[in-house]
Amino acid sequence: MRQLFAPGADAILRLVLLVAAVLVVGGLVVAGGISRSNWAYGVGVAPTQPVPFSHKHHVGELGIDCRYCHTSVEKASTAGIPPTWTCMTCHSQIWTGSPMLAPVRDSLADDKPLHWTRVNRLPDYVYFNHSVHVTKGIGCSSCHGAINTMQLTYRAHAFTMAFCLNCHRNPQRFIRTPDQVWNMEWQPGADQERIGRALVAQAHIRPGAQLSDCSTCHR
Repeated sequence: MRQLFAPGADAILRLVLLVAAVLVVGGLVVAGGISRSNWAYGVGVAPTQPVPFSHKHHVGELGIDCRYCHTSVEKASTAGIPPTWTCMTCHSQIWTGSPMLAPVRDSLADDKPLHWTRVNRLPDYVYFNHSVHVTKGIGCSSCHGAINTMQLTYRAHAFTMAFCLNCHRNPQRFIRTPDQVWNMEWQPGADQERIGRALVAQAHIRPGAQLSDCSTCHR
């Protein structure tokens, strides 16, 4: 009887199947890694805005408090985007003829808001309340990074569920005294664990089951 396959056909088939399996598994691993990477979340990328607003200049150099522009951050779920007239309280007096600020002047003259590109966005199925976090002692820089050094605003962290749960399960590592919430240069000290636990108790925060419950963020 004539042999249909060469003597090494079985070995070749096994090699092909092995290579195919490795490629499939490797492809899934790479795809999963990319989908969870900073690149996929746009970390470090400053989107184009109608005006190249510099937090470094306004916050870092001029010392303008976050709440001057983000007026609802202590009392609402959203921090709020400043209306044009907030910008013009200063820029009606300084840099009045700057071409860079023409969109701001036009916005006021036409009574049409500027359309800013949102930098930090959570999925629609995630509930987040700014006021709860800042009034309990979580500072702006814990989520938004060193915003006072950003010439153009970019996303500092990928807001994955793991990022949020790390804080929800260990709030003592991130909580600050009220006077340090707006300090962009705050860093935890050597005794942060002890101070943090005292602040957590003082703020009536119950980490663990309550803060890790699905319904806390998914409502």
